[in-house]
Amino acid sequence: MGWLVFLALALALALAGLWLFWRARLQRQQAGLPPGRLVYVDTGAWNRCDRSLFSNEHRLAGRPDYLVVSREGVVPVEVKSGPAPAAPYAAHVLQLAAYCLLVEGQEGSRPTHGILKYDDRAFEIEYTPELRERLLATLEAMRADLQAGDVDRSHREAGRCRGCGQRTACDRRLT
Repeated sequence: MGWLVFLALALALALAGLWLFWRARLQRQQAGLPPGRLVYVDTGAWNRCDRSLFSNEHRLAGRPDYLVVSREGVVPVEVKSGPAPAAPYAAHVLQLAAYCLLVEGQEGSRPTHGILKYDDRAFEIEYTPELRERLLATLEAMRADLQAGDVDRSHREAGRCRGCGQRTACDRRLT
């Protein structure tokens, strides 16, 4: 009779282990993570990492949602809420490129790509030398704007204008 209890307990533990394994795989798929070892997490879904990636050379800091070590090297993954656009937004691509630049500085080798994950679709974004240069030019332009006394605001998107924190003081608001 004792062996029957032992057998039932062993079966229950095996089933619990299989269920946990299945749940972990499902969570990774839903997060848009590629196969590999998860080494950095900055989301509420799992244990949040307290440290930012930082580059003295580029005066840049950032916190990707995930970093995964895969066969290709370290892959940054950025998760966006909402449905995927037809093509990733330029700002999202540059944000992912910034994470690739930070990984490049930290690891000493360039990531081949990063992943932008929306609710219903993921985009694999190749980290090319051209994308890197576009990011560096954008960072330079942003720093120049910070040094300037008065910078024209971009008012091409009414929705962003309505949600802007400076809206009440802005004399150029759209609505």
